[in-house]
Amino acid sequence: MWRSAVRASALLLPAWLLANFVLGWFLHSELPNQDSPDQSCFCQLTGVLDDCFCDVESIDVFNNFKIYPRIKKLTERDYFRYYRVILKRPCPFWPDDGHCSIKDCHVEPCPESKVPVGIKSGNYNKYSQAANTMSDMAECEQAKELGAINSTLSNQSKEAFADWARHDDAQDHFCELDDETSPDAEYVDLLLNPERFTGYKGPSAWRVWNSIYEENCFKPRSVYRPLNPLAPTRGGLEKREGFYDWLEGLCLEKRVFYRLISGLHSSINIHLCADYLKDEGWGRTTWGPNIQEFRRRFDMPETKVEGTRRLKNLYFLYLIELRALYKVAPYFERAIVNLYTGNVLEDGATKDLLLQVFNEIRAFPMHFDEKSMFAGNKIEAKTLKEEFRLHFKNISKIMDCVGCSKCRLWGKLQIQGLGTALKILFSEKEIKNLPEHSPSKGFQLTRQEIVALLNGFGRLSTSIYQLHNFRLLLKETR
Repeated sequence: MWRSAVRASALLLPAWLLANFVLGWFLHSELPNQDSPDQSCFCQLTGVLDDCFCDVESIDVFNNFKIYPRIKKLTERDYFRYYRVILKRPCPFWPDDGHCSIKDCHVEPCPESKVPVGIKSGNYNKYSQAANTMSDMAECEQAKELGAINSTLSNQSKEAFADWARHDDAQDHFCELDDETSPDAEYVDLLLNPERFTGYKGPSAWRVWNSIYEENCFKPRSVYRPLNPLAPTRGGLEKREGFYDWLEGLCLEKRVFYRLISGLHSSINIHLCADYLKDEGWGRTTWGPNIQEFRRRFDMPETKVEGTRRLKNLYFLYLIELRALYKVAPYFERAIVNLYTGNVLEDGATKDLLLQVFNEIRAFPMHFDEKSMFAGNKIEAKTLKEEFRLHFKNISKIMDCVGCSKCRLWGKLQIQGLGTALKILFSEKEIKNLPEHSPSKGFQLTRQEIVALLNGFGRLSTSIYQLHNFRLLLKETR
């Protein structure tokens, strides 16, 4: 039987690759000559990525034809469009610059009357409708088991939640989670507050990214990343080579850390370029792609070859989060897990769509192998993993220093999504041992983490899809 399975796999993999080659040829055949200066930011965006066995072309085809259409529909469902977040927490690292006064920086909170009853009931971390209609007595009894969060907690419930929170803290949390019970937490409808260029830029924005890169990416202060606007000197080729000599000399884990942050930064920049304020006349606001801004951030002449590296890091990050979704699929496939909003038909359709996404992900043959990370001496690996986790957790705190509320919202969500993906990748044993018909104390995801995980991956998927659109736009402007 196993021989038949091996033969089948040997036939399926070449067939999958051949199909991708044909689709990839079709996808890229519309492009102009790759030597064209208008295409310079894409001319080296090809081939196998560093630190993993996968190529750009395969990801393009897989994402744009298989994943993007489904993940877009999924994140428009009620369960995934409402995100509870604290946007008024003060910056813990430096005095506040004050919030951005540009009107497009503003986040419009969602009135609770608009939030589905199953979400705002306070029991949205539970698994099913039955769990959401339990008596108060039974709810208190099972609070530890199910991690219930209630916006009007009794003392008994608070104590139960504290016990669960302490258990959560013992897990591999990579993010500083917002307290959803805080009076400062509010629901935001993500569809009504899309990520786009708001006009927020300059020293305040630079300081956030500078703090992330310079203080949290395992980098000595004597080494500056290329094109750092706050570096003592901008530097030339010698400084760039010095940075990459340092990066290549790092262990895999620290190199991966930098590439994840760089990939996220690239993804956010693509979103801003794709949804840019183009016109604000006659009482109408028009948003759309800004080719000049895209070229400024990614073209090789503009970025001194950095643009291609940045885009490859985006693809690398995509593979990391894709792998996390592959790993966590068994958690969601259990019958006990129901993405509950209170609308039975909506909930069933949402879970079906999520399972479709998982089925497509399973068919992808070139996943990142996270087992190569933290695989050395056990004591050293444990120390390195904790250092990795704490650095990332610190970055999640820096998101409270972003001056633009809309940028802060999407920054917090995407950082939490990536942090949840890392938590999943390093919880393999716990996920394998999940009980089929009851909650597990070994591995648990809150609704906040689930919403961030899928929306965060949706943002990466959108970025890769938008790259194809920019290719076509650049062709038209040749």
